[in-house]
Amino acid sequence: MSCYWVKTNILVKKLFSHYVWAIPNTENKIYLTFDDGPTPKITEWVLQELKKYNAKATFFCIGNNIEKHPEIFEKIVSNGHSIGNHTFNHWNGWKTSTEDYLENVALGEIAISNSKSTFFRPPYGKIKASQVKKLRQLGYQIILWDVLSGDFDTQISPEKCLENVLKNVKSGSIIVFHDSVKAFPNLEYTLPKALQYWTKKGFVCDAIKYARERG
Repeated sequence: MSCYWVKTNILVKKLFSHYVWAIPNTENKIYLTFDDGPTPKITEWVLQELKKYNAKATFFCIGNNIEKHPEIFEKIVSNGHSIGNHTFNHWNGWKTSTEDYLENVALGEIAISNSKSTFFRPPYGKIKASQVKKLRQLGYQIILWDVLSGDFDTQISPEKCLENVLKNVKSGSIIVFHDSVKAFPNLEYTLPKALQYWTKKGFVCDAIKYARERG
């Protein structure tokens, strides 16, 4: 399997049906998500772009970044966006014991405690079955995606990043972007053009409020 997918393989979705890959709906809603923030200037820029189109999104925040930049985190919340847990230190579940991973998720939960979020996204999309089991027992919904922009990949061009999202989004899609320094060159090019395109096509960008797992 490649390091990232533009569109998730149908077989993989069936094998891991306890994850939320998309949120089918009849209202032409799509779900923008932003991982790794809050990041000074970049997250604030994202919020400004979303506001131009009255678009809502879900931010999967790193707890350590929230502690460093609480004022930016509050801006995300006050702008009506949803929050998700992305661990405290952006840990790779495959390389971490289940006990240590759960402790790091718990620290992330403390950082976002006021949002009362049950949404969790594993950094890199890498998580062990034992970690998934424990998190679901704790009431978390594990939110993955069906469209990955690839904005974090410094080997792809901004044009390719834009193509990734425009070609693959459909009603119900969960799209991954990153409000990080590394991703910003691609994000800065892609997000405004994508928002304009989706608006013209009649898509509604909404925050994840509830995501039912689908088998």
